[in-house]
Amino acid sequence: MEQDRLQFIGVVHGDITSFEDAPKNFDESERVGTLEIYPEYQDGLDGITPGQTIVVLFWLHRATQDLLKVYPRGDRSKGLRGVFATRSPMRPNPIAISELKVQAIRGNQLDVPGLDILDGTPILDIKKKISR
Repeated sequence: MEQDRLQFIGVVHGDITSFEDAPKNFDESERVGTLEIYPEYQDGLDGITPGQTIVVLFWLHRATQDLLKVYPRGDRSKGLRGVFATRSPMRPNPIAISELKVQAIRGNQLDVPGLDILDGTPILDIKKKISR
């Protein structure tokens, strides 16, 4: 099967520099960071407003990609589980998803609280959150 090439649209800037320092999930984090969207993709931000919640997909470039079983949240008492039954960053395609509320927009930069992603992590995509 032919594989398409992914295009990174930006990069994360924040103060999280190690796995140990990263919150386990976006909904548990109070860390604030910036999503820098590369200039060639900036027009794609049109319509995003402060206060809006967006869904962001990240490529976890420093994650291990050859594990299929992990201990959920690193807790060995829970036993091993398949990565597809967890939110572990260690997986064949290390894609993370976060729902982030836009705090401010400065040109091609979005300030967002709730960051659980390492500084320098590539951004794959941004989508509008569907409210029900």
